Amino acid sequence: MAEIICVIGNKGGTGKTTLSHMLSQGLGLLGHRSACVLTDTTREPLSPEGRRYITADARTRDALTKVVDKLRTLDEWIGIIDGGGNRTEMDRQLYALSDIVLLPFRESHEDIRTVLRDLEMFPRAYAVPAQWPTNAWQRDAADRSVSQLMGAYRERILNPVCALSASKLLVHKKVPEQLPTPLANACRSLARQVLEIMEIDCAEPAEAVCGDTDQLGGRLSPAEMPMRLSQASRRSY
Repeated sequence: MAEIICVIGNKGGTGKTTLSHMLSQGLGLLGHRSACVLTDTTREPLSPEGRRYITADARTRDALTKVVDKLRTLDEWIGIIDGGGNRTEMDRQLYALSDIVLLPFRESHEDIRTVLRDLEMFPRAYAVPAQWPTNAWQRDAADRSVSQLMGAYRERILNPVCALSASKLLVHKKVPEQLPTPLANACRSLARQVLEIMEIDCAEPAEAVCGDTDQLGGRLSPAEMPMRLSQASRRSY
C-alpha cells in the first residue's frame, strides 16, 4: 500500500508546490516510484514527460478520492499531495488521509508564527525550512530565529532546503531534458530526509541540502540546530 505525504500549511507563498515536485523528483532519483498530486485549483496540471515521477490532477473532491484510492492499492509507491495555501479545511482533510505531513516555511517571523500554529494543530507534521538563504550572514540569522522560536519542536524540523533558482524548472509545464546537477542534489537530499522520517532505508549517504557548510561560514553547533532528525530504526519495502 502506498504511503501518502501531504504538503500543506495555512500560509500561502511558502513553496509548497515547488517542494512537492522537488520531493517527488528526489524520490525518483533514489529509485522510489512516486506521484505528485495537484489539488490547488489555481494551478494547471503539469506534464509528466521528463520527470522521475508521475503527475496526477486531483483538483476536485471526487478526483482526489479516486487518486488516493488508486494510490492505496499500489505497493511500494509514495504519493505526494500538493495541498496549496490558505485552505484550512482542506488541510484538515488532507491531514486525515496522510501518513505524514510536511509544512514548508520561509525565514520570516510571520511564516514562523504560522508554522508553529500548524505544528500544534497537526501532530504528524514536520516543518521544512524552504527557500532558505544561502548567504552566510542571512543563513546564520535565519537558523538562529528558528532555534530561538521553534526550539520546542526541534525533533520535527527538517534540514533546510535552500533557495535555488533552478527549482522553478520543476514547476514548468514541461521540464528540460537535462536538469542542473545542484537541483538534482537538492531533490535527493530532501527525499533522503523524508525517507528517514518514514523509516525507509536509503542506501546512499546524505548530502548537505545547501551545499558545503564549511564554505557558508558560521553555523550553529549540532546541539543548537533544531533541524536534526532523531535516529530511529529503519524499514525496507
